Amino acid sequence: MKKDRFERHKQPWRQDELAKLHDLARKGKSQREIAKALTRTEESVRDRARSDGLAIAKLH
Repeated sequence: MKKDRFERHKQPWRQDELAKLHDLARKGKSQREIAKALTRTEESVRDRARSDGLAIAKLH
């Protein structure tokens, strides 16, 4: 049986993850870098940052 790619699907955000998200966003890290650091999907990071009113750096 094929194992799902993300085992943490739809997990609630913990306080330490939120603090790290805010810190990394303030440092100008990209969505991909933040997602990798938090072991979450880029979509999850984008949605949470948007709901918290954070701006995430765009890669060009």
